[in-house]
Amino acid sequence: MKYVDGYVIALPEKNMAAYRQMAEMSARVWKKHGALEYFECVGEDLNPKPQPGVPPEMAGTTFPKALSIKPGETVVFSFVVFKSRAHRDEVNAMVMKDPEMNDPQYQDKPMPFDMKRMIYGGFKVIAEA
Repeated sequence: MKYVDGYVIALPEKNMAAYRQMAEMSARVWKKHGALEYFECVGEDLNPKPQPGVPPEMAGTTFPKALSIKPGETVVFSFVVFKSRAHRDEVNAMVMKDPEMNDPQYQDKPMPFDMKRMIYGGFKVIAEA
């Protein structure tokens, strides 16, 4: 069964170009080493209106609330798809050793987002269409 690594971050909108550059490089490297799919998605409808007929207690929360989004920030939702958890572990190990990921030009560059506000985890796929 497929496996997904998922990430959600708060991104300062002023850092979008730098993040996009990093995301494009990351997508290229993960795909080179065998990831099935790689997605970086920027928030568009982050405060949806409650759906008719949905009780308020089932409304949940929004990404901006969960991440304590500040003015001038947006949400980025990212995920990488693998064949299995074992495949994920193999691909990620190769990615971490990839020369492009370890290019000295990136060594002292700060991340374009606050790593302490990143939410991430690995997920076993239980349904797929």
